[in-house]
Amino acid sequence: MSQQITLDLPDEVLTRAKRLATLARREVAEILAEAVSVALPPLDVVIGESPSVSDLPDEEVLKLADLQLDPEQDHRLSQLLDKQQAGQLTEQERTELLALMQVYEAKLLCQAEALVEAVRRGLREQLSP
Repeated sequence: MSQQITLDLPDEVLTRAKRLATLARREVAEILAEAVSVALPPLDVVIGESPSVSDLPDEEVLKLADLQLDPEQDHRLSQLLDKQQAGQLTEQERTELLALMQVYEAKLLCQAEALVEAVRRGLREQLSP
């Protein structure tokens, strides 16, 4: 199943997609759909298959509530974000940054789910605004 959407792309991105479509003798829409699919892997690819947080023992819930990026990933993410801020990212670094951001977001989502479960179980105090 697929759904049709409309989005605005920078001229440069559309030009590259059109060129690639011409070279591959494919439709531009196919090229763009494939690129989005590659750029957004399923979360289980990023963080691995895991049982529902509500099914985990307290110790595992607390461990997930404290989940963070590996120190090397965190350092590299900071470097890439600094380069992005300075406008100095290469295309390869842009791809690397996207991948690291996906890992970061997946872990943040997992951490948030675990925090909700920890509060529900009374393992952690509810966070105040």
